Amino acid sequence: MARRPILVFDSGIGGLTVLREIRQVLPDRRLVYVADDAGFPYGDWDEDRLRDRLIALMGRLLRDHAPEIVVIACNTAATLALADLRAAYPNACFVGTVPAIKPAAERSRSRLVSVLATPATVRRDYTRQLIATFAAHCEINLVGSRQLARLAEAHVQNNADDDAAIRAEIAPCFVEKAGQRTDIVVLACTHYPFLAGVFERLAPWPVQWLDPAPAIARHVLSVSTVAVSPAEPAAATGEGTDPVALFTSRRPNPAQRRLMEQFGLRVAVPGPGLIA
Repeated sequence: MARRPILVFDSGIGGLTVLREIRQVLPDRRLVYVADDAGFPYGDWDEDRLRDRLIALMGRLLRDHAPEIVVIACNTAATLALADLRAAYPNACFVGTVPAIKPAAERSRSRLVSVLATPATVRRDYTRQLIATFAAHCEINLVGSRQLARLAEAHVQNNADDDAAIRAEIAPCFVEKAGQRTDIVVLACTHYPFLAGVFERLAPWPVQWLDPAPAIARHVLSVSTVAVSPAEPAAATGEGTDPVALFTSRRPNPAQRRLMEQFGLRVAVPGPGLIA
């Protein structure tokens, strides 16, 4: 009997940074990766429309794949709709991705921390509550980038990096005040770790680029069942046990297909009920 999969959900390819870490801690688990590329980028959406889309799409994914755990590997989606998803599907186990403000505040020596995110994540009350709860002793600089998710997608698809555009997007993260400098930048979008090497090369001084993916993977491990229950149902896809990737557009380009293959995922055609 097949083990129920872990489903990793993102608006594009950013969630692969989380999937990679989950595979490190749970190497034998079947993974289903869902890229809502038909809705990408989420930062441009009206919040109510995006919330409705996420709830409807998740209902279809839960029905089709019966996952043990759903990882919302997207800060924009999680900070907007994680509570709504849990309310809509109380029997599902959701793990969210939210800005790593708490560990950043604990580690910062200068107490100058920047949070590099999408504009949607920056304006969320959830983000500001994290700051008030865990980082009151630090100065948190919220930087909302409209371009970096697209630039990260282009980078991963082996397009030439636009250094000038990337430098302009990260420049507001670097603050000097009272003899101190920003020493930690929280990567509050799962797309951004793909650009970490570029960020390091273009940064005006060294900082720690804090990627939350390892911590998310550890949390997934902690909530995953240790052993298969005899009563646990088989995965509902009929796809066997191989890890798969689904695109809501149903039309991944060749670069996206190659990327999924590099991550050990077979691109599958989603069912007709999946939102496009």
